Amino acid sequence: MIMEIVIVFFLSFTSLFITRKIAKKIGLVDKPDFRKRHKGAVPLVGGVALYLVTSLYLFFNPNSLAHTGLYFFSITSLIIVGVLDDKFDISFKLRLGVQAGLAILLMTQTGLSLDNLGNLFGYGDITLGYFGYLFTIFAVIGAINAFNMVDGIDGLLGGLSVVTFSALAIMLSLSDQHWAMGLCFAIIVAMVPYICMNLGILGHTRKVFMGDAGSMMIGMTVIWLLIGASQDNGHALMRPITAVWVIAIPLMDMAAIMIRRLRRGHSPFKPDRGHLHHICQRLGLSPHQTLAFICTIAAVFAGFGIYGEIANISEQGMFITFVICFLIYAFTLAYIWRITAFIKRLKGKEKEVYIESQQGM
Repeated sequence: MIMEIVIVFFLSFTSLFITRKIAKKIGLVDKPDFRKRHKGAVPLVGGVALYLVTSLYLFFNPNSLAHTGLYFFSITSLIIVGVLDDKFDISFKLRLGVQAGLAILLMTQTGLSLDNLGNLFGYGDITLGYFGYLFTIFAVIGAINAFNMVDGIDGLLGGLSVVTFSALAIMLSLSDQHWAMGLCFAIIVAMVPYICMNLGILGHTRKVFMGDAGSMMIGMTVIWLLIGASQDNGHALMRPITAVWVIAIPLMDMAAIMIRRLRRGHSPFKPDRGHLHHICQRLGLSPHQTLAFICTIAAVFAGFGIYGEIANISEQGMFITFVICFLIYAFTLAYIWRITAFIKRLKGKEKEVYIESQQGM
């Protein structure tokens, strides 16, 4: 296991250095605009490097998953679509179509779907029947785009991914699913070199971004493992509500943002600067402080989910707690302008409040 970790770490670094040079030659780079405040053109190769390392790991460990070939086909499809989107900015409808198609393929080839939501209200398990197929499609699309949406500041997607896969590894280890746990560890280790380069620890000239290819692959991998762990009849490794806590921050942020955009009459897929990381920075936190704060909250939520599973806290209690946390977050987001303005006035920063009021959220 130690030797595998060393090899994965080395391959990840090597892949990043090689692919970033190729990306610059073919123009697979991210350029700053009104939403993106980074400097210069940054290669979008984090996802490609992660895909290469994961593929090699699966080649030598084909028993990591019950349907390794299907999973490999799924992430390959998303990487191709993601790279095309990073390069040419393709239609979001095409992306959603591919994601929905992969969700259908997952259900038809594995026999798994989000049919059982657990005992959320205390009156027995909620089963969706045929509606479970539709719910699964929305869940797969939601998870993929949730991780795509949180990729807003350096290190955040990598940090949240490490938290999520660490939580999954713990849950899998408790059930003696060491093969799948090994895949989680491989992704975590492969993520470390990316985080170092993404944060500029190795120098600004070596900076890389994950890109849509990487965020979609991460989201697909997470939902794949969660569905397999929570919906395998008779062999479920965790309750469905636990899976929700494992991805609480990306899920809450995506849902709250989409609700906010729809209330304003905007497309739920229209980018803006109203995500949690934007809010933290409006409150005066530096990018690194924002990164540490959000990852800490995500770890607390995931830790609560794991504790609830181990301690057998009622699914109803865990569900109500999650809903309360989400409502607090959604309410804060809805009135964040007033909250940040109030805080800045307390700090004597009326000028900043005026400038932001002219720019809008």
